[in-house]
Amino acid sequence: MPLRLPDKLPAIDLLKQENIFVMDDSRAHMQDIRPLKIVILNLMPLKITTETDLIRLLSNTPLQLEISFMKLRSHTPKNTPIEHMMMFYRDFEQMRKEKYDGMIITGAPVETLDFEEVTYWDEMKDIFAWARTHVTSTLYICWAAQAGLYYHYGIPKYPLRKKMFGIFPQIPLEPQLPIFRGFDDVFQMPHSRHTELHREDILANPALTLIAESPDCGVSMVMARNGREFFITGHLEYAPNTLDKEYKRDKDIRDDVELPRNYYRDDNPANEPLVTWRAHANLLYSNWINYYVYQETPYDINQIE
Repeated sequence: MPLRLPDKLPAIDLLKQENIFVMDDSRAHMQDIRPLKIVILNLMPLKITTETDLIRLLSNTPLQLEISFMKLRSHTPKNTPIEHMMMFYRDFEQMRKEKYDGMIITGAPVETLDFEEVTYWDEMKDIFAWARTHVTSTLYICWAAQAGLYYHYGIPKYPLRKKMFGIFPQIPLEPQLPIFRGFDDVFQMPHSRHTELHREDILANPALTLIAESPDCGVSMVMARNGREFFITGHLEYAPNTLDKEYKRDKDIRDDVELPRNYYRDDNPANEPLVTWRAHANLLYSNWINYYVYQETPYDINQIE
């Protein structure tokens, strides 16, 4: 089944070129199906790129999904046309009374700041609290994972000596969980971050379950509330060339940028990236939608508690 997207969203044409079946609102209204309502709080600078990355993964499910985009009133993005934001995004305050089957909160380029120093932290706290009562299952990514764990459970983040940058092997610690259904014993995940979580902080909190980690990059996935919350420190949603663009952008403006690890063929940036995470990325998002959203959410969305 296709995704149900707002008319004229740029991602529609981009994904159709990849032979991914998507449907705009006009056609979806002709179908008598209760779609799952998914809201994305997109905090990444390049909104259209992140929209396309996430929609690409959400499309790999037989369920019909209705995608909405949330933005912050307390922050104005600098890298996305205001016309795009006005057409496809709504402020949190406009969506506060609505309920959603699933929610995704992305990373943000503010991880070197203390949480309380982030200009929109107060609004983020309101959204984190709101999601507890208005969303069946929430997926927190990268900075949002650290922020959500800090807000809900008091888990601190720690600065890294150097950036965690590349593709790293992850080990599922709870392979029997539905989120890992169909997974191999090891899977790959892109990481691009300057801070980390410590496993001993996670293990010390009985409300949290460490479900995946890496010998190279540490904590990668944490679950809470029986799957109503997932915290992922990496970027399974990244497209093949995302780290390449980031590396080539930064190496021209700083002298401390290292080659992303386990990424380029033969570790040569003149070569194409070796994509090793795509299959498990699709599988994880499909498992989340199926087992933690569709199987758990009430048919009457107003009954979400």
